[in-house]
Amino acid sequence: MNISRLKEIREDHDLYQKDIANILGVTQQQYNKYELGINSIPLEKINILADYYKTSIDYLTYRTDERKPYNKSILKQN
Repeated sequence: MNISRLKEIREDHDLYQKDIANILGVTQQQYNKYELGINSIPLEKINILADYYKTSIDYLTYRTDERKPYNKSILKQN
């Protein structure tokens, strides 16, 4: 999974790795490995980040370049 967007969005929010590590409940070293792609980031951690950054999992994983989250009311209609 290509998750290199994690660093980009973290820096856009002027945050340090230790800040995001605290949000995720992991060490800074573990989070660094997620950003570098050394370790795969668990889906539940990606969900937490998507909620925190108010974006979609698809944006974080390069499935879309649309930074805004999906409109939940539209998704419920389908």
